[in-house]
Amino acid sequence: MADMDQPDRIHLRDHVVSAEIGAFQSERGRDQRLRFDVAVDLASPVSGAEDQVDRILSYDLLVQAIDTALCDQRYNLVETLAERIAAAILVHPQAARVRVTVEKLDRGPGALGITISRDAGRVAVAERVMPVRLLIWRRPAALPEGALLILPDAPGLPLPEGGDRRRIALLAMDQAAWALAGRLGLDVAETRTEIDHAIRLGQAVVWAPSRLACDAPEAGENVESLGFWLARRLDAARIDFAQDTPLPVAPAGLRAATGRAER
Repeated sequence: MADMDQPDRIHLRDHVVSAEIGAFQSERGRDQRLRFDVAVDLASPVSGAEDQVDRILSYDLLVQAIDTALCDQRYNLVETLAERIAAAILVHPQAARVRVTVEKLDRGPGALGITISRDAGRVAVAERVMPVRLLIWRRPAALPEGALLILPDAPGLPLPEGGDRRRIALLAMDQAAWALAGRLGLDVAETRTEIDHAIRLGQAVVWAPSRLACDAPEAGENVESLGFWLARRLDAARIDFAQDTPLPVAPAGLRAATGRAER
């Protein structure tokens, strides 16, 4: 019965990365191996996820928290690094408690390190800003650098008289997304987890909207309303329209611009 009170937990074990770290002069200017073990107690059981990836805490978040922390600065102490990793993971609402172990593998006869445990709400966390641009694709345009979500224009296919016309329109846009991704050599993102992953990596992806927008009638069904709806959810600051026609009016807080570079 005691096990029934234990939270569900996801983990990353024996993840080894080489990085420059350490307070001693002998540790400067050279990389050493670090081993990470991360375990996260979940705020709710995985039984409620219904096999939907957006309802769970992705394992990618654990690796990305480590990679991001190492990229942000050089650390003198593994203790500071462990704190940064824990804070990054606890931003996620599904993370209730995190246990982080960081070990140096090249400083002694064995592994030297630290293990910390932190609870959500008991450690200061600052959500990392992940800048992203949205591009409405209506004519060939050069892709800007950095994280980019591309929304294909509606294919303009005739819709049937019966059935759920909005759902059919969204599915048609999904087909357009897969076709555009194939031409550009990019991946397709259907879920918020896939979108967030691409943003963290600074990659360009094509958005297939039906999975996220089908049950959100406020998102509309045309490419402009879908783009503005997604931009608000992602806190994006800018949408580029690769088109020559006048721009639609952007909601407050968003900037709409016309893409001009052609290829």
